Formats: sequence, structure tokens, C-alpha cells
Amino acid sequence: MDRTDSVTDANLVLVVEDSEVDREAIDRALSRSHPELQLEFLPNGNAVLDRLRDPTRPRPALMFLDLSMPGVDGYGVLSSVRADPAFAALTIIVLTSSTTSADIERCYAAGADSYIYKPVNFALFRTVLQGAVDYWHSLPSPD
Repeated sequence: MDRTDSVTDANLVLVVEDSEVDREAIDRALSRSHPELQLEFLPNGNAVLDRLRDPTRPRPALMFLDLSMPGVDGYGVLSSVRADPAFAALTIIVLTSSTTSADIERCYAAGADSYIYKPVNFALFRTVLQGAVDYWHSLPSPD
């Protein structure tokens, strides 16, 4: 089977985040609002392409991506994923603590679908994540 044969699972969300606290917050927020979602976590960007190219596992429809991580950072992941046409349908939401306009512009230029600042307040964090998932899941599938 070649890498383009992987089936996309609309309920699979890949979360690339190095902070255990943020991973737990994302899990808590989305498990309450969207229990149908299956979250898969990667602690850094090093394994993202291998995971996406794995023909034995379904491909996620949505990816939350942190920018500041050890190893391959979010920019590297974003550039690599967007360079491969097999992943054109993958929605990538940058979820980061950076609010600088240079970071925002750089992410959109590299192919991010959305850029979300991580609020410190958990209730707001949950609302922001719910809104992002609701919006991107409401769009028709490009398949």
C-alpha cells in the first residue's frame, strides 16, 4: 500500500505538543465538548511525517500544532507537511502562546489553516478549542 492509500478519519485529531500540561488541557477540553473525537498526541515534531505516512493507520483530518518544541519545531512540521501534496486536505491549526505578528504571518505563509493563541484561562481555552473544532468540522470534506 502506498502512502496515499491511507484513509482519513474525520474524528481523528493529531495534537503535536511538547507540554504535558497543555496536552492534558487539550484532552480535557475536547473530551468534554467532542467525545466522538479520538485524540492522538505526539510530544514533538520529529515523528509527524512518519505518522502521517504510516499506511497502516488512519490519517487525521485535523492537526493542532504547537510552534515552540524541541527538535523539529512547528514551522518545520508545517513546511514539511505542506510540501507533500498527499496531505493537502489536512487542516492544520497552529495552537501557540506566541502573539507576534511575524509568527502569525509566517505560519499562514507556510500553509496554516488557522492560528490560535493559547489562553491561560482554562474556560476560555476550552471555548477556543471547541470553536475551532466546530468550525473546521462543519466544512464539507475536500475528498
